[in-house]
Amino acid sequence: MSTVLVESTLSDDERRARLFAGDIFVYAPKPSTLALVEFTRAMIRDAFGGLDPEKAQYEMAVEDYAALLAELKPRFIHHPRCKELIRELLVEHGADPAETYFDVPRLRTSTSDDYLTSGIAYAFHPHRDTWYSAPFCQLNWWMPIFDIVPENGLAFHPKYFAGPVLNNSETYDYYEWNATNRGSAAKHIKSDTRVQPKPQEEIELFPQTRVAAPSGGMMIFSAQQLHSSVPNSTGRTRFSIDFRTVHHADVVGHRGAANVDSACTGTTMRDYLRATDLTTLPEQLCLEYDQVPPKSDALLVFGDAALKAQAPLGIG
Repeated sequence: MSTVLVESTLSDDERRARLFAGDIFVYAPKPSTLALVEFTRAMIRDAFGGLDPEKAQYEMAVEDYAALLAELKPRFIHHPRCKELIRELLVEHGADPAETYFDVPRLRTSTSDDYLTSGIAYAFHPHRDTWYSAPFCQLNWWMPIFDIVPENGLAFHPKYFAGPVLNNSETYDYYEWNATNRGSAAKHIKSDTRVQPKPQEEIELFPQTRVAAPSGGMMIFSAQQLHSSVPNSTGRTRFSIDFRTVHHADVVGHRGAANVDSACTGTTMRDYLRATDLTTLPEQLCLEYDQVPPKSDALLVFGDAALKAQAPLGIG
């Protein structure tokens, strides 16, 4: 079972060790997270015009809603201010910016009552990020932009943290996904036909752990945690941000949670940017995690050129 630690004063080294063992950390809103919340809310409200973003699904055709998200999400992801705010957030939470690498923050939406649950607003089935080529030293950082309740957040299934789940992660190659599937997210409105790693056995969804943090409250958990989107029945769309980090010493030392069932190929290791100067990890280190380097069209681009792309990063 996982332990939820609230407002822990453990050091970053101690925290990462606990996270790799299955614990979950929760922090109250801080100046840096509230700054990111306000910045994100401004972008969201600008995109939705005079509509209440949390209620806009009731006043828009689903196709128009998906098109709006397809423009908003990449604009948020690639905004340079996001990277500055993430750096401040990491420092305020005790991470060493010279040793911590992060990927760009994703803006997620979970609409209510099955309005839009595929493609650009994918409702995640139970999964581990490690089934999606994440390294086992990856940590996930997640926070709501508007206040949430247990009925529209995340659910953790800690029973499965240390034990295998029958799954089809062997079908997933990160480079193939980037080259052929990522850009089509906004086209999947009624259903999502892209093959993704999923459990191939029945998952006991209960008991489960849900954390309903206020807007700007931060939750950190291991990429090994089996988690899912709670079916949203609140009548309000949930907006949240998540990003991932790795620590240089963990990458070098191949430290992290144990691999109990992942068989995917490729690695996300080239996606992370050092918090101090936005440089990537050395290629030689990345090759230790996957000896087959990707082709250029399978690499994510985090520079300004990506703003011109039609396809948003992320699948939900």
